[in-house]
Amino acid sequence: MTQTIGHFINGSIIEDTARTQTVFNPSTGEAARKVALASKTTVEEAVAAAQAAFPAWRNTPPAKRARIMFRYKELLEQNREKICRLIGSEHGKIVHDAAGELQRGIENVEFACGAPNLLKGEYSKNVGPDIDSWSDFQPLGVVAGITPFNFPAMVPLWMFPLAIVCGNTFVLKPSERDPSAPLFLAQLLKEAGLPDGVMNVVNGDKEAVDTLLTDPRVQAVSFVGSTPIARYIYATATANGKRCQALGGAKNHAIVMPDADLDNVVNSLLGAAFGSSGERCMALSVAVAVGDETADRMIAGIKEGMKTMKVGAFSDESNHFGPLITAEHKAKVESYIDSAEQQGATIVVDGRNPEVPSELAKGFYLGGTLIDRVTPEMTSYQEEIFGPVLQVVRVKTMQEAMELINRHIYGNGTCIYTRDGEAARYFADNIPVGMVGINIPLPVPVSYHSFGGWKQSAFGDLGAYGPDGVRFYTRRKTVTQRWPTSEVREGAVFSMPTLG
Repeated sequence: MTQTIGHFINGSIIEDTARTQTVFNPSTGEAARKVALASKTTVEEAVAAAQAAFPAWRNTPPAKRARIMFRYKELLEQNREKICRLIGSEHGKIVHDAAGELQRGIENVEFACGAPNLLKGEYSKNVGPDIDSWSDFQPLGVVAGITPFNFPAMVPLWMFPLAIVCGNTFVLKPSERDPSAPLFLAQLLKEAGLPDGVMNVVNGDKEAVDTLLTDPRVQAVSFVGSTPIARYIYATATANGKRCQALGGAKNHAIVMPDADLDNVVNSLLGAAFGSSGERCMALSVAVAVGDETADRMIAGIKEGMKTMKVGAFSDESNHFGPLITAEHKAKVESYIDSAEQQGATIVVDGRNPEVPSELAKGFYLGGTLIDRVTPEMTSYQEEIFGPVLQVVRVKTMQEAMELINRHIYGNGTCIYTRDGEAARYFADNIPVGMVGINIPLPVPVSYHSFGGWKQSAFGDLGAYGPDGVRFYTRRKTVTQRWPTSEVREGAVFSMPTLG
């Protein structure tokens, strides 16, 4: 009998099988299990559980909240192997890549463990005669997270640990394509001692999403996904009076200067372009080579390096990357390769028919693909491919390379490879992109900084996790007080109070 993955509400697994969807194992192409798709009523039940748990949780001292997160961190580490298997079996991510994803998530839990310090307010004595003023950071209430398929553990861990230690209660709607890992993450929180109702998980589709976006009890929504959906999430959430951070798509460029260390460039681009099958919003999908000589040497090195790349099942750690998430997504990525070829680009390495063992023949595999002489007018350049495809654009100057990036609708991540400190500093200061690397291919901020793109890669004023995360999941309250003394009595004052 096929297993059906339910929901986690008020500390218990809830069966809801009225509507289900198949969850595939991308490595084999086989249907692995089913996931329940929550009805509006089920989502409202989760929100009600979170609302009921909020008063007691907000009044729980931050130090006690942090202790639960310390225990949670230990449980994540103890269950590392199981979590990585869950990720691999539904996403297709190779075990070593899943381990890296989980570690990045754990680092955000470590940051959340600092709640007593993160939530310290500010105090000023005698801002006026016998008047003191202070501000503190109070939780919002029920908050929701809507997360993508490509990081089923890390992105939820960007959200709920920090939201919870800030005193909020949480409803998570993970991707219905790989729901097992995030559901298990929630169950581990209960084992760590989190009170029932503080953390809830509802699996579902647009019906579940729209319920969270319109329910007046939900105070804020965090989202990571594609730009069209991010735009919809942001517009709908804010129209319903909610705070919202919605992170969207990307087209990340790497400028390769003539003075760059090309051995380092080649190794960096191989991992950054093809790791996780390119299904990363920070994947480097465009290499902008300054000068034909630079381009030729770089392409020769990448082409040689690609000869040893292995694509295959998640369970074999000798593989470099695994399958794409679905057959439909594989076909979409292949269509971008087709269009680049039809529009005049050169396919240097073609991954459309990769060699895999016969038992994996039905898996959703696409090999690494390298495309040269791509131009900005091509569809494959303009749109996010989200697959193991690296495109090369040739330019004559660094300024021309920067103008390409400036004109693109996305502004998530970028990097430059150079030995020239002046060029690197100019690039970092002047490029309109949220996350910049200098000889670093994937400039994903560490947990105590914040993640966020610019332009159409992000909607909302605050990024994910780190300091921005604390600000997003709290609201500042400022109190000004005075205790009159028997010696001092003032009459009515009708002018604006000042310090003068």
